Amino acid sequence: MADENEVHFFPDDRGRFGDFGGKFIPETLMAAVADLDDAYQTAKANPDFQERLGHLLHTYAGRPTALYFAENLTRVCGGAKIYLKREDLAHTGAHKINNALGQALLAQHMGKKRIIAETGAGQHGVATATACAMLGLECIVYMGSEDIQRQSLNVFRMKLLEAEVVPVESGTRTLKDAINEAIRDWVTNVETTHYLIGSVVGPHPYPVMVRDFQTVIGR
Repeated sequence: MADENEVHFFPDDRGRFGDFGGKFIPETLMAAVADLDDAYQTAKANPDFQERLGHLLHTYAGRPTALYFAENLTRVCGGAKIYLKREDLAHTGAHKINNALGQALLAQHMGKKRIIAETGAGQHGVATATACAMLGLECIVYMGSEDIQRQSLNVFRMKLLEAEVVPVESGTRTLKDAINEAIRDWVTNVETTHYLIGSVVGPHPYPVMVRDFQTVIGR
């Protein structure tokens, strides 16, 4: 019997981390996801790709970010010394740029001209728009109309970067509805479009890919 607490650091050949993961997507996207997996495996072993990504992370995203000793917090809490990794100092103000640059560069290597993304609070949308502006890629960001009203500053930033922000009026008009619209777009435009997912979710290879692009935080 498998240990229910067993940790799976790498997916199996089905893209599963133990009980989690896999590929649960429309049949029309299976070939695109397989191509993405192949391209990612090739890019991981390609020194030119890694050098280009490292250069972008250093010169454009501002890495490495600082490791800050939180002296006052350490004193108040007692015990271990507390350090903060200052991802807020990266370009766009969050860790989202690490993954956005990685996926956008990968999409460019795959010959994709168009990037779509979904966003809720807007931070992933800003990071995606920023990466696309740097690499000369078309950027479309789906965002629930409720979130657009709440996050007007990030909407302004995305538009400033020449991203098209598409309001989603269906359902609750929030993130989950934006995801649904992004997937519909992807199905329709799969040959030219890469769906840039910002979290460790979605079909394989997205979870491991996002995880890998974010490991730069600890370096």
